Amino acid sequence: MAISRREALTLSGAAVVSTALNGCTGSSEPKPNSDNPSSSINNYKAPLHDTTKPRVVVVGGGWSGLSVAKNTKAFAPDADVILVEQRHEFKSCPVSNLWLVDKVDSEFLTHDYLQAARHYNYTYFHATAIGLDKEKQILDTSNGYIEYDYLVLAPGIDYDYSRWTDDIAFENRLKQEYPAAFMPGSEHLTLKNKIKNFKGGNFLMTVPSGNYRCLPAPYERACVIADYFKQNNIKGKVLLLDENNSITIKEKGFQSAFDELYKDYLEYIPGAPINEIDLDNKIVYTEFDEYEFADASFYPHVRGGKILEKFGLAKDAKNKLEAHINQLTYEAIGAKNIFISGDTRPMGFSKSGNTSNTEGQYVARIIASKINNTKPIAWEPATTACFSAVSIQPEKAIYIYTQYSYDKETKTFNFADTTADENWKTNGPTNADSNYSWATSLYFDMFGSKDS
Repeated sequence: MAISRREALTLSGAAVVSTALNGCTGSSEPKPNSDNPSSSINNYKAPLHDTTKPRVVVVGGGWSGLSVAKNTKAFAPDADVILVEQRHEFKSCPVSNLWLVDKVDSEFLTHDYLQAARHYNYTYFHATAIGLDKEKQILDTSNGYIEYDYLVLAPGIDYDYSRWTDDIAFENRLKQEYPAAFMPGSEHLTLKNKIKNFKGGNFLMTVPSGNYRCLPAPYERACVIADYFKQNNIKGKVLLLDENNSITIKEKGFQSAFDELYKDYLEYIPGAPINEIDLDNKIVYTEFDEYEFADASFYPHVRGGKILEKFGLAKDAKNKLEAHINQLTYEAIGAKNIFISGDTRPMGFSKSGNTSNTEGQYVARIIASKINNTKPIAWEPATTACFSAVSIQPEKAIYIYTQYSYDKETKTFNFADTTADENWKTNGPTNADSNYSWATSLYFDMFGSKDS
């Protein structure tokens, strides 16, 4: 059955306030750690207020970091919460596929970090994290060092092009000429311009294997671009090369849309990992075939944000350099009072906005329980709620909702309480409407009212 607007609005729970606590963040000048030159810290302090309250520093203003910052302040009101983010404004990846084809405008996706900080009473600090002294509990940034009592890293993903090339010049060509557009910003602008200026032929897109960011997003993107070509009579088609042997999620809904709506505008090719890319002649080679393209967007594998590797908090390359954490508490292994959350987590949870948002609430509860000196809280599963457009004229969508369970014996996570609606013919319009309701509610959850 279709999900209602009211149900969509309740997918992300509101925070509850708990009691305050004592703690301290000193303001003495730190000295570089001579035993570990890589952890040397700048000799000037960040221009932030002094405090005697416990200071929680959150690095990364994405869906998880914003949720951690907001909810830590809610659960531990006397904590001094600092959000360190290198961007001046927030751009949403979720719903951006609809922006590519003009169904939403930039204002819908763009949000104000200062507004969020004002509304939820924490501090937004515009800087880039560049160093870490774990022993002295000091984070170094491009705008000075910050002493912390608790540190949360939520850096998201980075791309991993190593399966396609070890030539950095070639990798840079892929990034610049044919970006994946699964990180917000210029990549999306480039892809939108490609779509708008496309004259015909094959528009090639790829789907990586493994747990990449937002499993359904490449299939949704293929649908909306194919629909755009169809509505604008562009003599071209989307060529979707999937490393996986079948559609990874919402298979029935996407496959039926491919077959029934975009037969002449979309060709889906499963089990087609790319062996070679010839950018000069615009040809890709798989094991058995070759495909020419007029334009393209190459989505590589993903890995944990590189800052984790720099700070010595990542697993090995076999584990995609994702966070090395206690998977039930999100605490970094071998590092005191450091937590890591969001898409860089090593668990098989969906790398998606709703997942990261609900996960951030849980991480905030853990930190607050430590600040408030209350008993440890029980493990709480993240929640994945994901809508995917399959048509833009008229607008139709499908969705999936799931939580996760933990098996103590096997120490593995599994899907739990999963529901889905892939019937876009009957329920597609209602789900499309709920997609906007979901996004609006989550943006408010992270940023509050625009008049705050």
